[in-house]
This record gives sequence, C-alpha cells and structure tokens, in this order.
Amino acid sequence: MTTTEATATAGAPPGVGPGAGRVPAPRRRRGPAASQWAAAGFATPLLVYLILFYAYPLVRNIDLSVHDYTIRAFVQGNAEFVGFEKYAEVFSSATFPTALWNTAVFTVVSIVFQYATGLALAVFFRSGFRLSGLLRAMFLVPWLLPLIVSASTWAWMLNSDNGIVNSVLAAFGVGQINWLTSPGTALLSVTIANIWLGIPFNLVILYSGLQNIPGEVYEAASLDGAGPWKQFWSITFPLLRPVSAITILLGLIYTLKVVDVIWIMTTGGPGDASTTLAIWSYREAFGTGQPDFSPAAAVGNLLILIALVFGFLHLQLQRRQEDS
Repeated sequence: MTTTEATATAGAPPGVGPGAGRVPAPRRRRGPAASQWAAAGFATPLLVYLILFYAYPLVRNIDLSVHDYTIRAFVQGNAEFVGFEKYAEVFSSATFPTALWNTAVFTVVSIVFQYATGLALAVFFRSGFRLSGLLRAMFLVPWLLPLIVSASTWAWMLNSDNGIVNSVLAAFGVGQINWLTSPGTALLSVTIANIWLGIPFNLVILYSGLQNIPGEVYEAASLDGAGPWKQFWSITFPLLRPVSAITILLGLIYTLKVVDVIWIMTTGGPGDASTTLAIWSYREAFGTGQPDFSPAAAVGNLLILIALVFGFLHLQLQRRQEDS
C-alpha cells in the first residue's frame, strides 16, 4: 500500500477503502452431533446401570423359569427347555394357595396400618411443637437399623419362653402365647414387625407432602368455622392424595418382596403358616440345601407381574386424575 493510497484511505468516509465490503467470517457453531454426543455421554451410565441391574436379571430370571435348572445343569449350562411347565408346577402345588393368601394378608394389613399410622404421626408433627424434630428423628430409628437387627430384636421380644412381650402379658394374668411357633399367630407376628419397620418411611414421605399444603388454606377454613376433623377430610386428605398414592405403591412393592424379616423370625413356618410368595421363592432357591432354581424363578416372576399390574393401575389412575 503506497503513501498516496494510505492518505486517501485515511481521509475516506467509513465503509470506503480497500477493506470495505468484506463480510466477517461467521463463528463456527457446534453442530447437532456435538449435543447428541453430550446427551449420549450423560445417558450412558444410566443405560449401563439399567441393563446390568434390571434388564439382565429379569431376562435371566425368565430363562431360569422356562428351563429345568438342577444344580448340575446350572453348573454345566445344559438345562433342558421345559416352557411353562415350572409355572404349572407352581400353580398346582399345595403351597401356592397358602402362600398367595399369606402374601395378600401380609401386604394389605401392613400397608393399611403403615399408612394410617404414618399419616396420623405426620399430621401430629405438622404443628411444629417443641421437641418435634427430635421425636421425628427418633421415629426414624427403625428405618435406619439393619433389618437383621430389627428382625432379631422382634424375634427375641416375641420368644415364647423369655420374650418381653409374654413377660408383660403374664403380669396382667395372660398365659403364654407361642407367637412365632403357633400357626395361628406366626403370620400376625411377622406382620406386626413389618408394620413397625414401615411406619418411618410413610411418616417421612407424608410429612413432606404436608409441608407443600399452604397454611393459608387452613386459616381460611378456620375462619369458615371448620374444625380439625373437617379440615383433615376436606383439605389435608384430598390435597395429599398424589403423595398418598405413590407412598402406597412403593409400600406395596416393598412389602411384596419382604424376605429377611419373615425368614429371620419364622423361616416361613411353622409349616407354611407364614410362608409368602417371596419366602417360598427364597426357600426353593436357597433354604432347603437342595436348590431348585426354576420354580423359585417362576414364583419370583409372579411377584414381578403382580407389582407391574399395580404399577400400571397407579399410572392409569394418575392419568385420569390429571385429565379430570
């Protein structure tokens, strides 16, 4: 560029000169492929987890139920395909009606009392009185203890000879009750223990749901003359319905698969008095010393199917509520 051109350019108006008319190079934008790779990177750990801990065990369980897996076949991997023969064997077993009935009683009674007690405690603690936080923390102790500790404690308390429950009853003139060894009380005993273990979970979830209900609603109801009972049925219970539904569903799924509490306290006995479907499956696979994996897997798949049915019912009811 010569001196004359530089002088001319310096005196030229804006937009005129050698560089005039040049369009700045556009900034390179990250293409859709970059965002897709980022999304895949975030989703991969979740997918790996679901495949390893959900999909594969489910497929493996179905495979066990449609093959005749003896110990030798399990080791050698040459189990005979039998189709639904193991399911027919389960349905025709004399244990099936008893286990199904015990599962229904154990599950329904546990959920009803866990939810009712948890809701009552949540409403009680909502007032926020002094030491409310400390008492709530104490109610969480059963939930925090290892299940083997809780079940062993209940087994000791309900011991026929030296249990504290019979000792207290004896002070009131009540004779010895064989809580864990009598067919009439074994299922009741494990149900009481399971209720005690499930109350903290219901308390925590329902108490959290109560915190989302505005206090102004209760104040307006009080001004209209509504008492505590009317406020509960007209405000608390209806507004807590979505939280209650998911609490009951989770409680149902958990209770269906309870094994440790019953196994530690009664091992499903005496006889089949406290045998549920979960206990029956565990006993067939690990509890007899002669594992029979195929019937155990078939019973386990029945439990999965029951849980899925109730899960879909919950989704259907939730969809109807949203539409209405």
